[in-house]
Amino acid sequence: MSTALEVREQLVGPVADALTHWAAREAAESVLYVDTDPGKADTTVFCEVYDVPPEVSANCVVVAARRGGDVTLAGCLALASTRVDVNKAVRTHLGARKASFAPMDTAVELTGMEYGGITPVGLPSSWPLLIDEAVAAAPYVLVGSGRRRGKLILPGWALSRLPAAEVLPGLAA
Repeated sequence: MSTALEVREQLVGPVADALTHWAAREAAESVLYVDTDPGKADTTVFCEVYDVPPEVSANCVVVAARRGGDVTLAGCLALASTRVDVNKAVRTHLGARKASFAPMDTAVELTGMEYGGITPVGLPSSWPLLIDEAVAAAPYVLVGSGRRRGKLILPGWALSRLPAAEVLPGLAA
């Protein structure tokens, strides 16, 4: 295990850039990187194989919220033991008529990350990043690294300091 800043070259561009330029230096320096098998990146499999409780693993999903012809993309982060409430919490918070998970191709293309490894660190700065309050309160969580290989480990407080981050009660159920 290393600090993510020490192994920037192993990370995808958006993640490495976000860590390098993160204004909250203490937060950036708190991020650890652990190498993992990309074939075991899916959360359920990962938690089982590496004996990681779902309560310390968090999933980042990309949501598309629509109102009329406008589409707002957002990152949503919730503990793996819960699910993001896309239809009510996300839709309401973003003022949309309809919200759904963004198509895989869209999420991959616009984040510059691999599907199954999308992380809140390095999401496009114009996107809101909605974080469930349980994630922000966690001593630490494992999230994707931007690739299916590897995970980032960081304290919940650091996630709440990411650009455009908003901690929301009830984001996940």
